[in-house]
Amino acid sequence: MDTPKYVISVVANMLEIHPQTLRQYERIGLIVPARVDGKNRLYSENDIEKLKYIIYLTRKMKVNISGVEIICKMQDEIKRLNSTIVQLEQKIKLKYGEDITIKQNINSEILQTKIKIERE
Repeated sequence: MDTPKYVISVVANMLEIHPQTLRQYERIGLIVPARVDGKNRLYSENDIEKLKYIIYLTRKMKVNISGVEIICKMQDEIKRLNSTIVQLEQKIKLKYGEDITIKQNINSEILQTKIKIERE
């Protein structure tokens, strides 16, 4: 899914947007397509999914580009924090083992932290 394979004209046609819009999204850092020979842009399935989400935010939700940038940065931060939580959970399990009481407490704390992060 992350293999770059679509050129800008194909992606623009698929998403019914102007190629210049894709270039603008790249300029402001919303999307970072791969480059072939340092010149031609190639988009992956993941890039296309992200672009669909950006288009949804701008067209359906009427969010401006600055808002989209903030939303995308927040989502990236949430993913990073969730990854950190998983790493911490693994370290705690290694340190304390699989003791049922400790495990229940850890899982409860992790769930509460995830909920808190998602609400923020």
